[in-house]
Amino acid sequence: MITLKNVILRRSAKKLLDGATVNLNPGEKVGLVGRNGAGKSSLFALFNGSLHEDGGDFYVPKQWRMAQVAQDMPETDESATEFVVGGDTRLTELRATLASIEAAYEANPEDADIGMELAHAYTDLADAGEHDAVPRAQALILGLGFKAHELDGAVNSFSGGWRMRLQLARALMCPSDLLLLDEPTNHLDLDALVWLEAWLQKYAGTMIVISHDREFLDAVTDVTLHIANAQLTRYGGNYSKFEDMRALQMEQQQVAFSKQQDKIAHLQKFIDRFKAKASKAKQAQSRVKALERMERVAPLLAEADFTFEFKEPGNIPNPMLSIANASFGYKPEGDAEGEAPKTILRGVSRSVLAGQRIGILGANGQGKSTLVKTIAREMGALAGEVTEGKGLNIGYFAQQELDVLRPQDNPLEHMVRMARELGSAVKEATGEQALRGYLGSFNFSGDMVKQPVGTMSGGEKARLVLAMMVWQRPNLLLLDEPTNHLDLATREALAVALNEFEGTLMLVSHDRALLRSVCDEFWLVGRGVVADFDGDLDDYQRYLLDEAKRMREEAKVATREAGAATVAAAAAAAAPAAASAPAAPAPQQRKQDAQERQQRSEQAKPIKREIAQIDERMAAATIERTTLEARMSQPLPSAEIAEAGKRLKALNDEIGRLEERWLALSDQLETLAA
Repeated sequence: MITLKNVILRRSAKKLLDGATVNLNPGEKVGLVGRNGAGKSSLFALFNGSLHEDGGDFYVPKQWRMAQVAQDMPETDESATEFVVGGDTRLTELRATLASIEAAYEANPEDADIGMELAHAYTDLADAGEHDAVPRAQALILGLGFKAHELDGAVNSFSGGWRMRLQLARALMCPSDLLLLDEPTNHLDLDALVWLEAWLQKYAGTMIVISHDREFLDAVTDVTLHIANAQLTRYGGNYSKFEDMRALQMEQQQVAFSKQQDKIAHLQKFIDRFKAKASKAKQAQSRVKALERMERVAPLLAEADFTFEFKEPGNIPNPMLSIANASFGYKPEGDAEGEAPKTILRGVSRSVLAGQRIGILGANGQGKSTLVKTIAREMGALAGEVTEGKGLNIGYFAQQELDVLRPQDNPLEHMVRMARELGSAVKEATGEQALRGYLGSFNFSGDMVKQPVGTMSGGEKARLVLAMMVWQRPNLLLLDEPTNHLDLATREALAVALNEFEGTLMLVSHDRALLRSVCDEFWLVGRGVVADFDGDLDDYQRYLLDEAKRMREEAKVATREAGAATVAAAAAAAAPAAASAPAAPAPQQRKQDAQERQQRSEQAKPIKREIAQIDERMAAATIERTTLEARMSQPLPSAEIAEAGKRLKALNDEIGRLEERWLALSDQLETLAA
């Protein structure tokens, strides 16, 4: 049990907790919520031991193993798989112990004690899951959105967001009794988020998570800790239940406060009226003492909610834009000669009409951001036409705020520069005082307007991008993950503003509460196409979970049966559930397709043969490993146990290599099938 008793916690002169008392029981899943700056991260630092209480008592069982996501950006040439396997601290320790004992045994093989230590080390490794460490790590990596061919990619080769996903996988890999997660969903797409929810729901230990994602908290927590006004309050239930209970509590507090104020006024009136009269002095003095003894009900302190609104667009063209048989993707960088563009989406033909509110769904890497960036004029179409309506004015929120912000400049400089660039295109006051006042409405007041953007928090950067976007009076909003780093109050303000927006909205987000509240139709981006998704977010979530489950099951079948046909079917079945069926191909096209299928079939034959050989060898090695493990559980001379342990380690290494080779071959088959 985690216990806080009368805990006082300070950061500099600010008191973040004042007499906090709360208990967290083993196995509870706890959501830690509160406004930005309330002290959530400092309380996390208390939980992980990097910060100590300034008063009171704090206790976490010493024997508990703790796991948390490292906040530093990993810099290593290790493969993604090796990096995540390294998160299993127990396995890492046992491997180091085994290496030390093996060195001693090779130097003195006749020493019976060392032989016994070696046997125990092999057994401990087997108990710690050495034989399936790589598959466990790779399941985590794939679940968080990586592709099979990226499992062996160097960590340094991935972008920052993907490296943070690897840090998350590494934390999940670590055996733990206490799991601390600080905004784990920030770098995830909706498909990875759904997978993470399912994983956390099965986690057996105690979990404490900071998140501003309402639906994520509802899905994975059963207790809520609320930190506000230096007080820590425990509520039984997830975030939605917490909101209901807190609203009722606040209502009751306000009623109790009002009643007490009436009573105080009545007592004070009696005191003021009769304190000078000798005949009533005793009664007046009694009421003075009653007032002094009264335990005052605290007034309800209203929290200043952040609100804003989009101004009415100057005009609303219809259609906003039309896309005709377009291909979207990336052109070669620099002067690379002969290098073909990388096409992500093909044959895109869509119209965006005035007033549409479109949510863009799709697995990571399928082209959602490519679609948005092309519409936002950040990239050009590789083929086809993108025709804009007359007077189209796009407001673009980039997934990475620094794509449109200059770290060395301050908010006022950003606004002044934007006002000059737009000139008379936007009819807004452009004087410095007017811009200061405008920034103040987005909580950039006082010296903050002169603070370099590079020193700001993620939430502050996001608010600045919102401020710049609103000022331009757009009629088409393109929002790519706008809620990253925003707290719950700001997310709710954004949802309200978007619902009142009179123009057209296109939204990419993993925040399901935002998608549900502002979108009334969905596009699904996947397998190189953009199609309508005929369903709601619950249907999409079921689709993602069903797809993940079916792919896992078919992968198991593929392992037993050489896997060629099943992997191909799985790849084909991964097409969007609601994508419209393509038109029947012409005879010449059918002939060409048949020739290509025949060619792929010939290329697949040697791969299938090798997979079959691997299956046979893996089956034999698994049987031998089981026999050895049973033998080692019996009393044997230390020398025989040591030799059996060596053989067991060799078998585990061989099985690991075979599994990696099988995955690589299966990936080749899947590529051929696609």
